[in-house]
Amino acid sequence: MSANKIIKKLELKLLLRFSSQKKKTALYRKHFGVKIGKNVRFTGTPKWGSEPYLITIGDHVTITQDVVFHTHDGGVGLFRKEYPGINIFGRITIGNHVFIGSHTIILPGVSIGDNVVIGAGSVVSRDIPSNSVAVGVPAKVLKSIDEYKSSVLAKAVYVHETDPLKRKNEILSKFNK
Repeated sequence: MSANKIIKKLELKLLLRFSSQKKKTALYRKHFGVKIGKNVRFTGTPKWGSEPYLITIGDHVTITQDVVFHTHDGGVGLFRKEYPGINIFGRITIGNHVFIGSHTIILPGVSIGDNVVIGAGSVVSRDIPSNSVAVGVPAKVLKSIDEYKSSVLAKAVYVHETDPLKRKNEILSKFNK
């Protein structure tokens, strides 16, 4: 790799690390070719894989830290001597109003519907229908989004402070009751 390419790669990494959400989204679109909708939030740096232009992300999506998008099946490399040039690729489509937990792996050819929560550490190897919560390895639908809403409302803690110290004290006071 030439020195110029290395410098450009480092420059992009620095830009991504210190950019606002809006700027990060623009960089992912421009440099990786990912199709990204409106109001998409990245709380960490995703790993896009080698064909990020096969990924489409809808509106109002949160992608947390270390989410991995695999758009190919690298295992077919075992057969390249017998079948030169063999590859398997698959698009990844993320619907609207989706939350993807940290360290999730999304495999090629997967579609995630609208109004979906994917639990942290899941491996999404099949389509996930709209209005559901999916978790596990492999990810399976655990409950409907309405059931999830009921369960989180039953144990929700409402925090109104934005100052970090006041926020901490408000959260701790809820646990000390």
